[in-house]
Amino acid sequence: MRRTARLLVGVALAGSLAGCGVLPPLPDPVPSDIVPTSPVDLSPAAGGDALSPDGFDAVERMAVRIRNVGCEELSTGSGFAIDEHTLITNKHVVSDSKDLEVSTYDGHDITVGATSTAGLADLAVVRTTDPLPSHPELAKADPEPGDHVTVVGYPAGGELTVTEGEVKGRTRDPLNANLGEVLLTDAPVEPGSSGSAALDDKGRVIGVVYAKTADDNSLLVPLSTLQEMLADDTAFTPASGC
Repeated sequence: MRRTARLLVGVALAGSLAGCGVLPPLPDPVPSDIVPTSPVDLSPAAGGDALSPDGFDAVERMAVRIRNVGCEELSTGSGFAIDEHTLITNKHVVSDSKDLEVSTYDGHDITVGATSTAGLADLAVVRTTDPLPSHPELAKADPEPGDHVTVVGYPAGGELTVTEGEVKGRTRDPLNANLGEVLLTDAPVEPGSSGSAALDDKGRVIGVVYAKTADDNSLLVPLSTLQEMLADDTAFTPASGC
């Protein structure tokens, strides 16, 4: 069943620019009054991962905010670590970039190295020079309909936000015809959530958020697709800037 969908990259238009030689203005400061919806208790008392000294757990520490300084606009997205120097996000989050600004849950900037994008799915791999604070475990298989899902990201480029829902099933990808089936969930997502990790009830990655449907469901690149592409040396090519 096909659904109208839109990408979730958050965009701040910078007006008319002559070309890539002129940078758009810097974005507004990150808001401090955004209250996460459907917060999830991942504390040790609730059976979650160990907390860091500042009160964040491993799942929250692996999520990063991405700001893409492009030729004519600034956009925001999310990403997550899969090892100490590798981030996963969406292709559309890093496309046409002049500079990628990556920051962690506690506001530390991370120096970016190489960025590669996939030709098939809306996926990108970002290698970092600086070590990342935490990375989650990947699930053993794609989820089933009815399974719990948690999304961890930075909607609107704001504060770290955790939302919950369940997997509704599979659907044909409405944006990338060659990809095939993707996962449909009702976990709330907004512009800026693109590239967020979708996790099962044990905090393991089951997919990557990349779009929102017209009826406010979220679309995920399945874990199986992510794993297949990471194992294929030809799946990702160096990203082209603006």
